[in-house]
Amino acid sequence: MRKLIITEFISIDGIAEVEKLPGVTWNDEMQRFKEDELADSGAMLLGRTTYEIFAGSWPNETGDFADRFNALPKYVASTSLRALDWKPAELLKGALPDAVRELKQGSGGNIYVHGSLSIAQQLLRHGLVDRIRLLSYPGAVGQGKPLFPPGEPVPLELISVTPFSNGVVALEYAPVTGKSDEGERR
Repeated sequence: MRKLIITEFISIDGIAEVEKLPGVTWNDEMQRFKEDELADSGAMLLGRTTYEIFAGSWPNETGDFADRFNALPKYVASTSLRALDWKPAELLKGALPDAVRELKQGSGGNIYVHGSLSIAQQLLRHGLVDRIRLLSYPGAVGQGKPLFPPGEPVPLELISVTPFSNGVVALEYAPVTGKSDEGERR
């Protein structure tokens, strides 16, 4: 079974709006983190806004990383889009939780949710997230769109912590659901 993994850039106070994050110089450690994610990716799950942002920029990027990123299958959750130009891509049909359960039963590697905060929050509410991978920037922004739904506790088990030389910290968590999955407490 494929895992569903949320990956976000985030402030220490939980805000996941990239444009509000403190300025940090991208470095080799961050690049390695994203390379590892890409190597583990079998597909992307995106909301309409993130899909449109990515589709407007990634097809113009060059190099090995961009080639591999662009080639990933993209599943898009949208009720307003009718056509997807950034291929390979398909619109999800039906209720998001049902469509994601079906995707997770498929083959082809893990599914990564990039950005797409409303999608990430829905998937967390429905217990469909297997891992959360964060690049936590060194600073609080005070207000903005949070990753975690306000007023909804999300118990997490820390899997790993890796501090980078530029102050960013890579964090990986597993949501705690009380269920057993291949011997892991999740």
